[in-house]
Amino acid sequence: MKSKLLVVLAAAVSILGVRAYAHHSFAATYFEDQKVTIHGKLVQFLYRNPHSFVHVEAPDDKGETQTWAVEWGAGGQLGRQGVTRETLKPGDDVIVVGNPGRNPADHRLRMVNITRPSDGWKWGGTFE
Repeated sequence: MKSKLLVVLAAAVSILGVRAYAHHSFAATYFEDQKVTIHGKLVQFLYRNPHSFVHVEAPDDKGETQTWAVEWGAGGQLGRQGVTRETLKPGDDVIVVGNPGRNPADHRLRMVNITRPSDGWKWGGTFE
């Protein structure tokens, strides 16, 4: 009886572990071995946990303007790296380099670095 219970518990833990890994795995959502650069206007900066986002209007590879969702680190992580809610504002001209999402139609990136050319501000930190 105890061995059956242990088998069921072990199976449940392994399934939950796979689900947690998939949720927290950037590789499941993004091509980590590729980089895309976009240059456009920041339309929204969501500084929050567990993931911050910037939304940028910029042309895609066909030259059509799209709104790109760029996933960034958690607010707490960014704060330790000097990024605050006030760092970026709608209307800022930004250049973003990121790992593209696995579905190109989503216009989604994982932040690698971001630059604001108007004053030279740049972030290229880590998610550690």
